[in-house]
Amino acid sequence: MSAPAIPAATDSTPIKTGNTPPPKPVSGKKFDLAQPFVYLVALVVVAVTIAPVLYVVLNGFRTTAQLNADPAGLPDPWVFSHYTGVFTSPMFWVQFGNSTMVALATTAGVVLMGVMAAFVIARYDFRGRSVLFSFFVAGMLFPATVAILPLFTMIREMGLYGNLLAVIIPQVAFQLPMTIIILVPFIRAIPAELEEAATLDGASRIGFFLRVILPLSGPGLVTVGVIAFVGSWNAYLLPLLLLGDPATATLPVGVQYYSTAYSQDTAGVLAFTSVAMLPAILFFTLAQRRIVSGLTGAVKG
Repeated sequence: MSAPAIPAATDSTPIKTGNTPPPKPVSGKKFDLAQPFVYLVALVVVAVTIAPVLYVVLNGFRTTAQLNADPAGLPDPWVFSHYTGVFTSPMFWVQFGNSTMVALATTAGVVLMGVMAAFVIARYDFRGRSVLFSFFVAGMLFPATVAILPLFTMIREMGLYGNLLAVIIPQVAFQLPMTIIILVPFIRAIPAELEEAATLDGASRIGFFLRVILPLSGPGLVTVGVIAFVGSWNAYLLPLLLLGDPATATLPVGVQYYSTAYSQDTAGVLAFTSVAMLPAILFFTLAQRRIVSGLTGAVKG
């Protein structure tokens, strides 16, 4: 018997061999010229932002004579008497306590009233809801300087001039629009099924608000709380016009009183200024991730 014929190989038939060449490596991404430019712009912005702060802090460790001789120099030698003088000043701690009390009370009022108003706007369906929300949006367009004269007259007629409440109440009012705008998307994004389930379990509106809305709106509450605290701590115009006494002044106004009393001691004024702004910087730095996550959640909502 003859052997079966083997078909002849054609050009279209691939011939497999044991030594298959390795695949060619994929070439990397092309160099993007825009990326170094973005980093350069970011570095310039960071330098412009941080340089004044570093200048104030470092020059607080110098003497006024050193500042006059070389304004852009570094401390040589380091002088700590200005900072120790600030921390041992009784008036500094009085003003520090005033700033802390005003900032905490403002933050509590903004968060509490803001989340309640945002809950009504986001979860209740009533006539004029969009108009009400538009009023809060429009409230961001008017700065405090526009209303400072009628506000000063009203505070004086109410007998609150020189009282910390004269600053706390207006600051809560001026910061409520941004708070509501941030919190409404958070609360609106909470599924309606959770409210239905809570209602079936016997929860009231207040119970649903306390047990479901507040925990799920945590990132947004932290965001508006940090913004309110930092804004209240750094406020200058309202405490300057509505308190009017170094004993009731907050730290930003205390810097002015200190610079007026020690106008010849430039290094001491810089030391007082750096200590006054340090709590707000630390607080914002520690909470910046929460702020970013909270604002991101508000945009997604």
